[in-house]
Amino acid sequence: MKLTQGCFSFLPDLTDDQITKQVQYCLANGWAVNIEFTDDPHPRNTYWEMWGLPMFDLQDAAGVMMELGECRRVYGDRYIRISGFDASHGWESVRISFLVNRPKQEAEFELVRQEVGGRAIRYSTVRKVATHASQ
Repeated sequence: MKLTQGCFSFLPDLTDDQITKQVQYCLANGWAVNIEFTDDPHPRNTYWEMWGLPMFDLQDAAGVMMELGECRRVYGDRYIRISGFDASHGWESVRISFLVNRPKQEAEFELVRQEVGGRAIRYSTVRKVATHASQ
């Protein structure tokens, strides 16, 4: 199951050239760029681990791509995303975020329904236990 989080998530995975162009777009807009990684991509897990500090005042995407390459080397078995943060007054928020790396075996989630008092229904997203087919 392909995890769909962030921009471009329903498109094929971005190539490094496409990632470079998106990073350059962030830098051209004056946004800080950061790299994050996790092994828990649950939709409510917003606290991914940061790879270094956010990169402010960069002019060229090559610096970000160099850091991305190093992050992939160390954490290539995890999800990695790039975010562009706009610190300008009125926004002060992430403007773009997209996955740039996925593990070979993607996490799978299922929706669990629970009936509670008053005929109400609650839904929870839970991670499915990985089952590997024997070869």
